[in-house]
Amino acid sequence: MSHKVIIPIGPYHPLQEEPEFFKLFVEGEKVSDIEIVIGYNHRGIEKICESKHFDQVAFVVERICGICSTSHPFAYVNAVEDLAQIEVPERALFIRTIIAEMERLHSHLLWLGLAGHFIGYNTVWMWAWRYREPLLDCFEMISGNRNHYAMMKVGGVRRDILDEYIPPLKKALDEINRAVDMFKGAVMDDPVIHARLKGIGVLTYDQAVEWSVVGPTARASGVDIDVRRDDPYGAYNRIDWTVVIRKEGDVFAKTVVRILEMYESIRIIRQCLNKMPKGEIDAEVKDIPPGEGIGHAEAPRGEVFHYVRSDGTNRPIRHKVRAPSYMNVASNKIAAVGQSISDATITLAAVDPCYCCTERVAVIDRFRNRKILDGWDLIRLSQEKTYKLRKK
Repeated sequence: MSHKVIIPIGPYHPLQEEPEFFKLFVEGEKVSDIEIVIGYNHRGIEKICESKHFDQVAFVVERICGICSTSHPFAYVNAVEDLAQIEVPERALFIRTIIAEMERLHSHLLWLGLAGHFIGYNTVWMWAWRYREPLLDCFEMISGNRNHYAMMKVGGVRRDILDEYIPPLKKALDEINRAVDMFKGAVMDDPVIHARLKGIGVLTYDQAVEWSVVGPTARASGVDIDVRRDDPYGAYNRIDWTVVIRKEGDVFAKTVVRILEMYESIRIIRQCLNKMPKGEIDAEVKDIPPGEGIGHAEAPRGEVFHYVRSDGTNRPIRHKVRAPSYMNVASNKIAAVGQSISDATITLAAVDPCYCCTERVAVIDRFRNRKILDGWDLIRLSQEKTYKLRKK
């Protein structure tokens, strides 16, 4: 008879760059169950937004996640523009799309590098991150920042993509395209990667639908969804591109989806650069009327959703965010169970989790409809627990 033990991963762990707690119940080498605990990182972003001007909120939601620092403001401005029925200039739509796809490229390269590192393939890690650098240089050229680009605003974008930026952008895309060719060859042809990733962490089509996963996690299980196509925003309905689908649902399929999506992102950016119309980049919105709006965007990890309500003043009275990792992380309850310990850790990483996107939890008494703990209370409790542990 095997003995059941508990292996804790997190909330602070070398494999995880952010706090989240996965409690693995293990019998021998196999994971028989998993308990997922969230709520270690509450920053009160939604509440902060209710104290900021509509224009300031775009800067705040950029800070929800550094890697998705265009996806959140993109969804936010879509929500406010839905609320106020704002018509965004065509050129601004193309610029937004370029920035969003550049972010997808850098995010997928970052994940690919980390995935290589997790399985001991550090050459992939170093090469993937090396090829992110020209892309980050292009972000800095356009916006002044390698991250948190501050491009999105209600009614348009804050900065134009000048004509002199286009040649270095295309040169960087050519370099990245060659790199993706190399990564595709390495993944598709390496028998060690096949043995390590195929059949691992399988999430079937029905399970993906049942657990409402999004983004590459869903598309790797054969779920044909993508907000960019299904509910077009930006310039996605003005250019030609393809949604990448795989049916296997394992870690290998998730890897392939992200690699092939990088080709599509390069294709989208090139078309936007070639077809971008002349004209204004900002509708110069002055006031936001009362009402409510919804906006979403296809972040690198899947659909990010923002809801905004206005009472006609200069700030939102309600702002709600749902990030893709909030949907995807829970699917590990299915995908990681039955795996060996080493395969379970790869499976946890395969959804490309962003915990700071997920963690916006407030502690409330839902029966009495009142708050129990606020952000300062959580900090105080954490400090008190740390003090007790040190004394021991």
